[in-house]
Amino acid sequence: MPLAESRIRSSLGGLVRVATQHRRSGSPAEADRVMASVRSTVGDLGLHPSVTQALTDAYDARYDERTREKTRVQQPLAARGARNRLQRAPAGRHGFDRLIRAKASNHDIDPALVKAVVAAESNFDEHAVSRTGAQGLMQLMPRTAEELGVIFPFDPAQNLDGGVRYLRAMLDRFGDTSMALAAYNAGPDAVVRYGGIPPYPETQEYVERVLQLYATYQNDRLN
Repeated sequence: MPLAESRIRSSLGGLVRVATQHRRSGSPAEADRVMASVRSTVGDLGLHPSVTQALTDAYDARYDERTREKTRVQQPLAARGARNRLQRAPAGRHGFDRLIRAKASNHDIDPALVKAVVAAESNFDEHAVSRTGAQGLMQLMPRTAEELGVIFPFDPAQNLDGGVRYLRAMLDRFGDTSMALAAYNAGPDAVVRYGGIPPYPETQEYVERVLQLYATYQNDRLN
């Protein structure tokens, strides 16, 4: 199998795991949305239909295996829950420092600012999905991700690269960090319409939070 196809299948397999987690946690709609994205990606990349079937089979098998496991008493429930939470835990505050530094440096942005945006957007959870459908570390909306060429938004490297490029574009457009952050949150049209940070409580709180985190991370040393 060519290396590129192997990597694609590996990334798609990661999305299947995300869908399984949503289904197990009682969010079938989110699981269906992720699997729809998987099927769409397979089609867009021109992969053989058997790939879709294999991924769907893997998805069903993962869920069925977990369902069967719940019927067995192998360990105390509390211990099992703690183990599962550990497996799903995001990389944490410092887990993506090197990747953040690399992507930020590529686009001439202070890595502390990028880290602050990641913290505010997803709390360093690369599998995060918002109520509006934003995905990954920097919470890219599907349409924005597509425009940025991000094929796998749950892949930390791709998500960070796309998010950093978008943040760079907002910084270049508005020439002000606060306005760029407002545009990242509410969209550039809203910033233009109001001639500054829009009067949306969510956006105003978002800008304030990111700037506070930015100040904190400037005093930290990214690995």
